[in-house]
Amino acid sequence: MKISTKGRYALRLMLDLALNNTGEYIKIKNISERQEISEKYLEQIVTSLSRAGYVKSVRGAQGGYKLARTPEEYTVGMILRLTEGSLAPVACLEDETECNKIDDCVTIEVWKQLDTAIKGVVDRITLQDLVNWQMQKVNNNYYI
Repeated sequence: MKISTKGRYALRLMLDLALNNTGEYIKIKNISERQEISEKYLEQIVTSLSRAGYVKSVRGAQGGYKLARTPEEYTVGMILRLTEGSLAPVACLEDETECNKIDDCVTIEVWKQLDTAIKGVVDRITLQDLVNWQMQKVNNNYYI
């Protein structure tokens, strides 16, 4: 399983909003510059985040985006599922009726364990965890 640029950039966008949360709306241009991601691509991504209620938006000169909730309320899994869809490593875990070998398949146990492991990571890590890790990284690099 590979996470697409859309999923990776959505996570970076949400992290940027969390790291720069002053209560003010943040312009997509500023996020684009900090993250070195195309403004047009970020606009597409932020639209889906906004529709899902993950971010609030305001139009106009003073407009921009900010998180709709606190960083503790978002998991990496929530953000990735919104942008990527299912995170299941194989299609038969999404719809077990699709495979006529499901009852006899031994490899399904591998895919189920992998799926459980993936969910165990992405559904445990919050946006606040990423903020904390980023702050640690900045502080550690400061003293070098």
